[in-house]
Amino acid sequence: MDKQKFEMEYVVNCSPKMLYNRLSTASGLAEWFADDVSVNGKKFIFTWDGAGQEAELIFRKENLLVRFEWIEDRSYFEFRITRDELTNDVSLIITDFAEPDEIEETKSVWDIQVASLKKVLGS
Repeated sequence: MDKQKFEMEYVVNCSPKMLYNRLSTASGLAEWFADDVSVNGKKFIFTWDGAGQEAELIFRKENLLVRFEWIEDRSYFEFRITRDELTNDVSLIITDFAEPDEIEETKSVWDIQVASLKKVLGS
């Protein structure tokens, strides 16, 4: 089965710069995304429950976008930061891929992780 792409959007009450730091650095990602994160060049190793998964940072644009590609299956996940021109609200848009029968479960995992991110950011 081929993985399907999906996007989720979360309003985050902080500056794009503060959010970008939590999305693009090992220390920032370790605060909310994984139990531990180490980096070697462009390779990030994300550890959950003692098991590591490698991803490569393939694109980033300061305060706007961070994209990682999983080494194992070459799918990617992306964090995009937007600001609404009228309300000035900052949003985090997450793009990810999952098997069709795992999309809802994957979205629930992202909900939990983003709740942790918001707690770290005080938002």
